[in-house]
Amino acid sequence: MEQFVINAKTRKESGKKYAKDLRKAGNIPAVAYNEKGESILLEVSAAEFSKAWRSVTKATLVNLKIDGQDNQAYIKDTEYDIKTDKNLHADFYIVSGTKPVVFNYKVHFTGTPAGVLKGGFMVKHVTDVKVKALPQDLPATVICDVSKVEIGQKVTVADLNLGDKITVLTKADSVIITIAPPKK
Repeated sequence: MEQFVINAKTRKESGKKYAKDLRKAGNIPAVAYNEKGESILLEVSAAEFSKAWRSVTKATLVNLKIDGQDNQAYIKDTEYDIKTDKNLHADFYIVSGTKPVVFNYKVHFTGTPAGVLKGGFMVKHVTDVKVKALPQDLPATVICDVSKVEIGQKVTVADLNLGDKITVLTKADSVIITIAPPKK
């Protein structure tokens, strides 16, 4: 996966007028927080940020270059104006890469269950899983292949194969999906 680079400059000023002037110049105000809880006021190119923001997931690391210095960061939040289709503000979370982080993932399903092809119904139970890992080891998405699940069978959190570098915090016996028999 491509790693996005977002160039940022530190800023001293803040306030509505300053933010408005930044946006007129093609930049947006931003804030970067680190693991210690410290914050840095930034300005980033609106076009550069928008390109990255539209292409990444919440668990994708970007290279946030602050005054030329590389930092691994997540795009934590953004203020977005739907009328103008523009980002107005961004929040970043800078990570060291040595501390594990916790993320919630929506489970994405692939395939059509074999039981559904025989007339059964797929019933979703747990749709989110919580995982803990080093930032560089986190997956972009959590995918569950349901193509081999027959009527009467279930898929649990324990059945997800996320690798040995990821700790799943959701209970292993939590049911993700079941295939119910056809209604008579």
